[in-house]
Amino acid sequence: MRLENKVAVVTGGASGIGQATCVLLAEEGASVCFGDINEEGGEETLSQIQESGGNAHFIGADVSQESECQRLVDEAVNVFGGVNILVNNAARFIFRGLDATPDEWDEIMRTNVFGYAYLMRFAAEEMRKSGGGSVVNLGSISSVIAQSKFVTYNAAKGAVAQLTRCSAMDLAPDNIRVNAVCPGLVWTGEVQKMAAEEGLSHKDAVAKWGPHQFLQRPADPREIACAILFLASDESSFVTGSLLFADGGYTAQ
Repeated sequence: MRLENKVAVVTGGASGIGQATCVLLAEEGASVCFGDINEEGGEETLSQIQESGGNAHFIGADVSQESECQRLVDEAVNVFGGVNILVNNAARFIFRGLDATPDEWDEIMRTNVFGYAYLMRFAAEEMRKSGGGSVVNLGSISSVIAQSKFVTYNAAKGAVAQLTRCSAMDLAPDNIRVNAVCPGLVWTGEVQKMAAEEGLSHKDAVAKWGPHQFLQRPADPREIACAILFLASDESSFVTGSLLFADGGYTAQ
């Protein structure tokens, strides 16, 4: 197992990529402390892990709040004894152009950017105590490309890319690596919701959106979790400040 005796903190673990990540990290031997505002989904993730013999702990937490970020890290330390891995995955999905309201800007930046920074600060304090660690942030193809009426989301994900690079530089002396996985189209609940709003079945959605990727399909959340696992593990020991695109070839065009 690649993460034996490691403690991982994961945000947004109640569904989609976050849920797949919690399950996979636990399969690989990590003790996983994860948070989400969706408590029902969080309990489902916890059950999946425990039924498979994994070790996990869930708390309801809103990472848009600095105090909640501190509480999540403290819980990992109290329950499992430290923090070796942080996966910043929680996100708000607000797709608006320049007509976005101040409240919408505040909501998306607090969760998608400020929360990531707060958690990195608190987790880094614990990682230093054990000689280092790994941070994996969830970026996106939206970190680097333009998309119509996506100003709010893309601005936040662009900030995640620079947060990752700059923090990698600052934390390198502490042997803490910081990288980001940048997915493209992933068949998550949010994408399913978007398909439903357009009246598209899964088959229709794949036919419409799949051709934008070289691989002609959306990713399964576990495929993104596998990329996260690589960056979280010692297999990526000489990788930091990098954006790993898991996008089926979308940004290579």
